Amino acid sequence: MIGGLFVYNHKGEVLISRIFRDDIGRNAVDAFRVNVIHARHQVRSPVTNLARTSFFHIKRSNIWFACVTRQNVNASMVFEFLAKVVEVMGSYFGKVTEDNIKNNFVLIYELLDEILDYGYPQNTDVGILKTYITQQGVKSVTKEEQSQITNQVTGQIGWRREGIKYRRNELFLDVLENVNLLMSPQGQVLSVHVAGRVVMKSYLSGMPECKFGMNDKITLDKQGKGDADSNKSKTSIAIDDCTFHQCVKLSKFESERSISFIPPDGEFELMKYRTTKDISLPFRVIPLVREVGRTKMEVKVVLKSSFKPSTLGQKIEIRIPTPLNTSGVQVLCMRGKAKYKSSENAIVWKIKRMSGMKESQISAEIELLPTNDKKKWARPPISMNFEVPFAASGLKVRYLKVFEAKLNYSDHDVIKWVRYISRSGLYETRS
Repeated sequence: MIGGLFVYNHKGEVLISRIFRDDIGRNAVDAFRVNVIHARHQVRSPVTNLARTSFFHIKRSNIWFACVTRQNVNASMVFEFLAKVVEVMGSYFGKVTEDNIKNNFVLIYELLDEILDYGYPQNTDVGILKTYITQQGVKSVTKEEQSQITNQVTGQIGWRREGIKYRRNELFLDVLENVNLLMSPQGQVLSVHVAGRVVMKSYLSGMPECKFGMNDKITLDKQGKGDADSNKSKTSIAIDDCTFHQCVKLSKFESERSISFIPPDGEFELMKYRTTKDISLPFRVIPLVREVGRTKMEVKVVLKSSFKPSTLGQKIEIRIPTPLNTSGVQVLCMRGKAKYKSSENAIVWKIKRMSGMKESQISAEIELLPTNDKKKWARPPISMNFEVPFAASGLKVRYLKVFEAKLNYSDHDVIKWVRYISRSGLYETRS
């Protein structure tokens, strides 16, 4: 069974030491520090055997938790026990940090006496433990919480100075999305996701508070404004994860799902987000590659735009890879310009502008040099670059409100501009 339990900080200093069985000596504390924490080479295994003594360890942040035994114990049971120890500590005094452990070492020893008896794990259920050990843990205040308390007391906002004045109050909001796609030659989507950013330019007087709302699914479902009819067009999107600028009040977002903030002056990134569902692909590439013997290849690529006809796609570039033994290429395209670049082993097809629900195609005959290499050409994917003024994820800005109590201007006096742009990330179609 478990002979002892040790807790170390990142320097190898012992924070908690508890020996349960007589076969474990005090030298085991130093053995783990020297051979694992201060080891010259990186220790990858969570189990270390030293002089017939086994050390099982886990690491949480900068804290090491180690169980030591000389018995043939069940390793999974020991790791499960260590995870439970961390969970119990967290339930009593929050985040498991060096300061919190030092402030609560009496409570921790009391907990260890309850959950381990002569090296045998006993009851580790938090609910039951709290009926026996009712002592409250001491939580240390983090730097973030200290800064938040200081801001509440002093009213200090580090990202914006007071006394800013503009003749005209304006807000510019850009929803910028990178569409990443991998599609099979048959048109099956293998992987797709959108990495988006909401960038704001703020030219507002005073210390205004802004509220920003979007059509994410949780917000609309909470307000009862989700899709009433599945046949209607998509009105809400599922955001997988998002991060915010420090000016956003996270407590309001968690409770009310509203993005409330006092913006910095000038340009800043308000939030980042990622979506993987119900993505509107702006373009579809349909490749057709036919090998004619060993010295010739025919390539045909059809490009279809799938956004609204009133929308105009720009900066469109398609790169069609060619084999390394290509000697010459004859290209014919319906729209734009196409050129074979031997230095890049690719045909580059460029189209300045293309409206939605249109189709264009390119055909090429590729002459190949004879080669003794029997290895078949790997056919790298066809890649694409573009820029389209719409949000591929379906994100929409529902409202953007400005409140300024001290200065004499209201939300209606602020001029607001909202723009949506989708650009290609890694947008590839296998050929």
